[in-house]
Amino acid sequence: MNHQRSLRRALPGFVQVTKRFTPYLHEQRLLIAGSFVALLGEVVFRMLEPWPIKFIFDHLFHTKRHGGSTLFSFVDRLDPSLIILGSSLAIVVITGFRAIFDYANVIGFARVGNRVLSEVRRDLYRHLQALPLAFHTKARSGDLIVRVMSDVNMVKDVAVNAVLPLVADGLILVSTMGVMFFLNWKLALLAFAVLPGFWLLTSRLTVRIRETAREQRKRESAMAATAAETIGAIRVVQALTLEGLFTGRFHRKNDESQRQDLKGVRLTAALGRSIGFLIAASTALVLAYGARLVRTDELSPGELLVFLTYLKQAFRPVRDLAKYSGRIAKAAAAGERVIHLLDQTPEIRDLPGAVPAPAFRGDIQLDRVSFAYEPGRLIFDDVDLVVEACQRVAVVGPSGIGKSTLASLLLRLYDPTRGRVLIDGGDIRDYTLATLRRQISVVLQDTVLFAASARENIAYGAPGASDLEIEEAARLANAHDFIMALPQGYETVLGERGATLSGGQRQRIAIARAAIRQAPILILDEPTTGLDEENERDVIEALERLSRGRTTFLITHDLGLASGADVIFYLERGRVLESGTHEELVIADGRYAAVHRMQTTSRARFAGMT
Repeated sequence: MNHQRSLRRALPGFVQVTKRFTPYLHEQRLLIAGSFVALLGEVVFRMLEPWPIKFIFDHLFHTKRHGGSTLFSFVDRLDPSLIILGSSLAIVVITGFRAIFDYANVIGFARVGNRVLSEVRRDLYRHLQALPLAFHTKARSGDLIVRVMSDVNMVKDVAVNAVLPLVADGLILVSTMGVMFFLNWKLALLAFAVLPGFWLLTSRLTVRIRETAREQRKRESAMAATAAETIGAIRVVQALTLEGLFTGRFHRKNDESQRQDLKGVRLTAALGRSIGFLIAASTALVLAYGARLVRTDELSPGELLVFLTYLKQAFRPVRDLAKYSGRIAKAAAAGERVIHLLDQTPEIRDLPGAVPAPAFRGDIQLDRVSFAYEPGRLIFDDVDLVVEACQRVAVVGPSGIGKSTLASLLLRLYDPTRGRVLIDGGDIRDYTLATLRRQISVVLQDTVLFAASARENIAYGAPGASDLEIEEAARLANAHDFIMALPQGYETVLGERGATLSGGQRQRIAIARAAIRQAPILILDEPTTGLDEENERDVIEALERLSRGRTTFLITHDLGLASGADVIFYLERGRVLESGTHEELVIADGRYAAVHRMQTTSRARFAGMT
């Protein structure tokens, strides 16, 4: 009973993976059925392979006749050369058919594995993008990449190159055991007397191999996360001369991973050596007792030769289990990590009964909205806010008080803890995410461009946009001239995250991407931060054109930029402390006016210094 529990613990990963991927396998049922038929054909011809040799040994080299062997007695009357020729041809034919069936089932199951795991990777990637920001802020990008690419690929590789051969071996084991008991049940019992030792050995060592593999996958993910983090921040690393520090950290994680891998290799090797010894012991017992049966004419030499051949085939699954145990354990651990990611439930998703959003006018209301990233730490506390369609609204206040969180709530990247976010009087949770976000354009402080052409980066705002629409959006954003000056113009491939462009150029492409979307609601989150005076002027001019006729939220620390808004909301301590036009708030002489005086004084001092 303990051995059974140990074995169940040894391969739960693949059981779990198989259950989870059953719907994918169902779609490939015809290909699986055909491959399985080919597998059965391969097993049948493998069972026939030793018999031509038996004919030669029994009918040409053995003068005595086994009393019970009368089925093929007519062969004794044939010419010896004919027996040799027929047996030789039979070997070629049987081996040829076995090879054909083997090729068919290997290719068939490989196609099943490739199709299923490609679908899994696609769904995993889509699911990963649907997970909430709360998940991504805590997860490490390197670890996620390892799960999507390496872990899925490992499951696919082992499923095709290890698990399927073991399935074939299992069929061979059952078939050969049946034939061996048919040939001589006493000899078969003696041959399989070592099976309890196999069971005990594999159940114990496989558990340890799997635990070692799981730990190694964790270490490899940590190593990948460190590498991704360092490469993603390479400017900072080089500027602060942190190369040695991060290299040392990576080296330590690499050493830990290699030590864990070596531990797994040692366990696998120990399993292989032990199984090899048990197979040798079983073979020796069968050979000794079988030779005695041949001497007493209870067994023919050919039958003993067939029996030994089947014995070798019967132990092949056990030998292969030792050979593949390390890879299967790694794949089981990788499969568990993939399933763990798939089991993450998106907190923000289309609610039951969600409908496509209508064309928005742009009236926006926060109705007694409270929000916290973590329980007990409110960012918004019972906030009421009303914005009319096409108004330009500035949201200002100290750092960390939730200005950017407001943009996330409008995009429904998060849902309020309490209260409602309304657009044109409708709760945004009643709409599907795709149709809601399609009507909101965003220009962020940390502009993200992709490693694609300038044309493609702009078109991401409205997939399917024409070349004319793309160029019109670029002109509105003051980006057309500098794009045309690039080596291949609009076809120039930009570096990852737009690294080949200046900050102002990246921001203007982001504005063009927002413009081509032609959404009725526009969110500008610190759009001019970090820009020099010339680039800032070009960006502000482009933003002015972009915001015309749209409900615009400008999130900024710069009160000079906010002063042109129709309404300014000053947030502090989770509430709207003040609201009104720039002139009204200055006259009120509250917190907004105090911050405005401080910024004006700072600018004057800086101008005097320069």
